[in-house]
Amino acid sequence: MELLTIQHEDFTMYVECSKYEAIWWKAVRNVGRENLLTTYTWTDGVKSATINDEPIENGEQAKAVFFDNAEYPIWVEFGSHVSKAQFGSMLQADNDRFSFRGHTLAGFINYGNEIGRSELQIVYNIGKEQRHFKLGYEVLSTKLNYHEHWKKIVEDIEAEYRMLALDYMKRTFHGFSPDTKGDTPELIWWSIFAGEQEKFIKACRSIIERPRRRLRGYEVYLRADKLKRVPTNIENELAEHRKEQAHLYCVEEHVQSNDTQENRFLKYALGQIAAKYEMLKKRIEAIKNTSESLKREMNDVEKTLTYLQRNPFFRTVGRFKGLNQESLVLQRATGYSQIYRTWNLLRRAYLLNDGMYRLQSKDIATLYEIWCFIEVSHIVKEQLGLDVDVDHRNRMEMNGVFTWELGKGEHSRILFRKDGVELAELVYNPKHTEKDNDGVGIENVESHTVPQKPDIVLQLTKDDIEKGMKMTYLFDAKYRINDRTEAGVDTPPDDAINQMHRYRDAIYYKDNKEGDSLLKKEVIGGYILFPGNGDPIEVAKAKFQQSLDEVNIGAFPLRPNDVKNRKLLEHFIEELIGKASTEILNDSIPQKGLYYTSEEPKDAVYMILTIDKEVNEDIQSVINGLASCIVMGKKGMEEAKDIQSVRYIAPIIPGGHIEGYYKVTKANLKRVADAEYPIRIMFNVTDWTKLEHPARFGMARAAYRGFCKTRDEFFAHCKEQAVHQYSISRIVSSSGCRPSTQ
Repeated sequence: MELLTIQHEDFTMYVECSKYEAIWWKAVRNVGRENLLTTYTWTDGVKSATINDEPIENGEQAKAVFFDNAEYPIWVEFGSHVSKAQFGSMLQADNDRFSFRGHTLAGFINYGNEIGRSELQIVYNIGKEQRHFKLGYEVLSTKLNYHEHWKKIVEDIEAEYRMLALDYMKRTFHGFSPDTKGDTPELIWWSIFAGEQEKFIKACRSIIERPRRRLRGYEVYLRADKLKRVPTNIENELAEHRKEQAHLYCVEEHVQSNDTQENRFLKYALGQIAAKYEMLKKRIEAIKNTSESLKREMNDVEKTLTYLQRNPFFRTVGRFKGLNQESLVLQRATGYSQIYRTWNLLRRAYLLNDGMYRLQSKDIATLYEIWCFIEVSHIVKEQLGLDVDVDHRNRMEMNGVFTWELGKGEHSRILFRKDGVELAELVYNPKHTEKDNDGVGIENVESHTVPQKPDIVLQLTKDDIEKGMKMTYLFDAKYRINDRTEAGVDTPPDDAINQMHRYRDAIYYKDNKEGDSLLKKEVIGGYILFPGNGDPIEVAKAKFQQSLDEVNIGAFPLRPNDVKNRKLLEHFIEELIGKASTEILNDSIPQKGLYYTSEEPKDAVYMILTIDKEVNEDIQSVINGLASCIVMGKKGMEEAKDIQSVRYIAPIIPGGHIEGYYKVTKANLKRVADAEYPIRIMFNVTDWTKLEHPARFGMARAAYRGFCKTRDEFFAHCKEQAVHQYSISRIVSSSGCRPSTQ
């Protein structure tokens, strides 16, 4: 459908979008109709402009036409007097999408995830004259309120990581104002000078043509007939040598000089700006997507600055030594005041507060991802308590041009400690390295198919089962919303939820200790963070929230200033932090800490386990081989170095004998109510094998321990400690193999 029409004296422009209706109503649902207005501006020559056949005026607010992630075909029909036309973007890829045939320039533009103020520029020739037309407007988001949410996201990122939100070579820009505090990033320098360069060059030329001079005195030696006036200090000397026509008198003459403090400042400022412009120009030219028109413009500016530096005017101007006092010439004089103003602006920092200068930021999807990482870190800190020490290892890295990126993996790790004890850690984008092709970017965590790249990794340290045991949770920030809703609630994209299932299936834990090659499930749960909206009561009933209890995979709507839905994530992380390991693992679908014995490892462990009456109801059934499960005593884990390698259990009571052994089918964790040591390990057992001759095993009567033996050690002990001292060659292992007789 035809959305925007511009009737110009040289052409007619049409902007279309086939899916605009669906895009518009999606934006209305997520943002609100009142937040979908934008101001349209254009350069001279426009006769009329209409949006959906409704006329608009220059500088007037009207219904937004341009949204993120939508494709807009653009047609510009010129009169026969136009010989050449092109799209005037700084991105060559955008220019390549347009072609000029006959008298029509046609192409399309898609802003992707870039939102903010933008300008559509057309460059065309009438004879030898080149003309430019600019149409200004805002590109809005269909998911977030640009005027409110974008500003909040950038403010939060700026508070945590200054300058991280900035970027270059984007289709959109934002207003900003210089600040007197802080440093001046090169991107800010370039952005300011782009708007000031024409005025700066004009001021330089104006000064060179009509410079401010001052009288400077210098001594000369003249004969009496060359003196224009007789200073009082040489009157006596003149009378004394009045008859000597060749005598020279020392007098002071005054001449107009260009070597002033202000002209020295001009020379210094011009040299510094020209040098920095040349350096940054080379960086921008190295970007593959830089358009040819932008390169030509930069070359012209560089040549002009170099030409001005070489002007003979500066040969008589000395070196700048600083301003020892305020100069009214620099502050008020024509030309000088512009040079001084530009110089001051280039030295300042910036504030994103809708000022008159242009600044480009990262796309909204990247900003949202960084903001979610910051929000999760704040929530973890809040739930751990105010007395928790936060160790930031976050580091920003230059991306090759002059913008910053947040370091990944170890460079973005945040550690939460209390009294020197690590409680949690948070990692942003823990991507693998080239040397770690199977990695995930987390210690002892591997993927044996393809590298996995979750956005945010939260690891909670639990010491109640095993010292330093970590529970791993993954968060992925997705700047996307499903097209369908559930009871008026936005839902996350299906493929994002599926991705969390893939993460959990693909990521494994490996201790990497000597001899331990066993892979174990690592990820406890995976969660999507998305900019959804909805009533918190209805959100809690949504399928993506209910699935948290069922499979520990789901989603949380998270958007700026949405305090109520943020509390859902706060309460969830609070529960994760407060839960004991046994609760977490019992609720999980087999993860690290749970074990299935489908295949027996070569180093299968036999455990001689003292049965604790406190947690095992029918001791006699356990000893007689009738039990289906056995719960370990309170001292059991002290000797059991790796519970997951235990494949056989030989139960024994204090003062009793080893009568036989069970095969273990599953190891799990169990919380025992009202017990002195409430967290225990529970083994599901089957296949009781009775020893032909019971074996002794000496121990303290009250020591409820588990003693781990290798297969050979177990049967050697049974042979040596058999109650009847004759051959026990008929003792058979659970695998059907006979024990060693050595």
